[in-house]
Amino acid sequence: MAKKEIDQHSGIETTGHEWDGLKELNHPLPRWWVYIFYACIVWSFGYFILYPAWPGITGYTAGILGHSNRNEALADVEALKTAREASAKAIATASFDQIRANPALLQFALANGRAAFANNCAPCHGTGATGSPGYPNLQDDDWLWGGKIDDIFTTIRYGVRSTSDQTRQSQMSAFGKDGILKKEEINDVADFVFSLSNPDYKGAGIANGKKIFADNCVACHGDDAKGNQDVGAPNLTDKIWLYSGTKEAIVAQVTNPRHGVMPTWEGKLDDITIKSLAIYVHDLGGGK
Repeated sequence: MAKKEIDQHSGIETTGHEWDGLKELNHPLPRWWVYIFYACIVWSFGYFILYPAWPGITGYTAGILGHSNRNEALADVEALKTAREASAKAIATASFDQIRANPALLQFALANGRAAFANNCAPCHGTGATGSPGYPNLQDDDWLWGGKIDDIFTTIRYGVRSTSDQTRQSQMSAFGKDGILKKEEINDVADFVFSLSNPDYKGAGIANGKKIFADNCVACHGDDAKGNQDVGAPNLTDKIWLYSGTKEAIVAQVTNPRHGVMPTWEGKLDDITIKSLAIYVHDLGGGK
C-alpha cells in the first residue's frame, strides 16, 4: 500500500503517490466546489429527463417537456414571413415612384435589395458595388444601358447578352480579327480615342484616327463619342472604362473586343426581389 506521510517542507500530508522521488501532496478540493459539482450532476439528470438530450440512431430523446429550439426558430421565421407579406405585396403592385414616396416601403425595398445584392451580385460587382475590370462600377453615374430605375430594372430582369429573348444586346465589331481595319489603322484610331479622355496626349495617329472613327465608329458611339445607351455603346470621352483605359487596352478591344455577359435574373429571382434590387442599385448614388 502507498505510505502516507507529512512532507517536511510544506507540512502537508502526502497522498502516498511518488514518482522518481517526487511525492504528491494531498490538496483536497474546496468543499464549496465539491458541493457545486455534485449539484451539477444532479441537475444534469433532471435536464436529461425534461429536455431533449440523448442522441439516437434516427433521432434523439424528446424529454418530458418536449421543448425544441428548432420549433421556436421555425415559428419565428413564419412570423417574419407574415410580417413581410404585406410589404412584399405592396412592392409588387406599387410603381417605383410610389415606393420611393413611401418611407416604409422604401426601407423594406432597400433592405431586401441589399440582401439580394450580397447573395447574387457581389461576386461580380463586389460587396461595395464598385466593380472590377469587366464588371461595371454601380456607384458612379456612367451607365451603358441607362441609370434610371426602370433602365436598371430591365437590365437586371433580362440581363445582357444572356438567355432571355428580351436580353440587352450589343456587339462591337472585331475590326482587327475580321480584317475590317489594318493594324496601323487600329493604332491610329486608338490614338484618337485615347486622346478623347487624355487631352494632353499627342499621338501621331490622332488626325487619321479621327477620320477612321468617323467612318466606322460614330454609328454606335456618336459623332461626339459620348456613346448611346440605346445600344449599350459606352462614352469614350470620360475616364471610366469597363476593362482598361490604356492605349494598349483600346487597341486590344478594337482588334478583338471582349463582350461580357450579365445573367438573366427573371425566373431566378421573383419580381419583388428584382424591383428591390433596382431600387437598391439606383440608391447607391450613381442612379439617374
